[in-house]
Amino acid sequence: MKYIFPLLIIAIFTVSCSGEKKNSVESVIENGNLETIRVKRGELVAEQQAINDKIKRLDEKIQTLDTVKHVPLITSFKAKTEVFNHVLELQGNVTTKDLLTITPEYNGILTQVFVKEGQKVSKGQTLAKIDDGGLSQQLAQLKIQAELAKTTYERQQRLWEQNIGSEIQFLQSKSTYESQEEAVNQLQQQIAKTTVKAPFSGTIDDIITEQGSVVAAGQSPLMRIVNLDNMYIETEVPERYVSDVTKGKHVSVNIPVLGKTLETKIRQAGDFINPANRTFKVEVGIPNADKTIKPNLSARLKINDYTSESAILIPQSVVSENSEGEQYVYVVVERNNNNIGTAKRIIIETGKTQDDIIEVLKGLEDGAEIIKEGARSVRDGQSVEVLQIDE
Repeated sequence: MKYIFPLLIIAIFTVSCSGEKKNSVESVIENGNLETIRVKRGELVAEQQAINDKIKRLDEKIQTLDTVKHVPLITSFKAKTEVFNHVLELQGNVTTKDLLTITPEYNGILTQVFVKEGQKVSKGQTLAKIDDGGLSQQLAQLKIQAELAKTTYERQQRLWEQNIGSEIQFLQSKSTYESQEEAVNQLQQQIAKTTVKAPFSGTIDDIITEQGSVVAAGQSPLMRIVNLDNMYIETEVPERYVSDVTKGKHVSVNIPVLGKTLETKIRQAGDFINPANRTFKVEVGIPNADKTIKPNLSARLKINDYTSESAILIPQSVVSENSEGEQYVYVVVERNNNNIGTAKRIIIETGKTQDDIIEVLKGLEDGAEIIKEGARSVRDGQSVEVLQIDE
């Protein structure tokens, strides 16, 4: 008898296992009976539905009993309208129109240089003298001949006025006198070219050709003169800004070498588009009272090409884009006294960017509470807790 009970248990267990195996999914599939498979599927669907209902009831009970809400923690800021000055950043070079390398107008020997490097000179001041090659002696002779022709002409004129002498004598003396005067004037102009004068007031920056050298007209550089009063920056602007970058627009100029920043305006915007690089030239005048700004210095320009008096500006980091290419942000709505609110996705239309901010043209209103930290991890309609609000 003592072996009957264990054997009975083993038999029951074996029958049970064989029954479970017979009704298992694998055995039903292996059986291949369509009706049996459908019945088995129906049983499993019913079991799944019953389990889902139980889970739902448990979740509802958890929500009523759990006093601590597990919601995302975020920070936010209030959107507000403000003035937006967009700037176009460019590189430019300092230059001046009063920078000239002086060349002679006459061939000869540079006999005298009257100035030295660093000397300030005035417009019209004599800088150097070139040997005239005997033109002065010729001028002296021509002047003597001109004086004789003048005397002869004056005498013939008096006689003609007294009806003495012939008209042809009077006209010949007049013509001779005028010819001599013209010859004197032409020679004086030639001699004047042997004197090198300052074309404008400035400073002699460099003496290039030394005294005693032979110089050629229009070819030999004598000296360089510069005036630092009328300085400006020249830069090239892409053609797409031709209607935005115009005369009078505000410009912030930074000269890195000097550590100096100046506020100025565009004094001239070119009307010609360079076909090689599709740009146009812009001149920006710069004050230089202390004479520290020199030609050919590099400068960084920030040109105000767009201004909005009432723009909504937000960080670019809070803006996302969906699969359709639409940009959106999350805002907090229905926030209660415990700083618990709901995240709502808002489709926006953006404009120009500046550094890390972007202008919102449509979609947001003044005062909207925009999610900042945590904007990438929330979902539309999700409850959120606001830790900090930047007004």
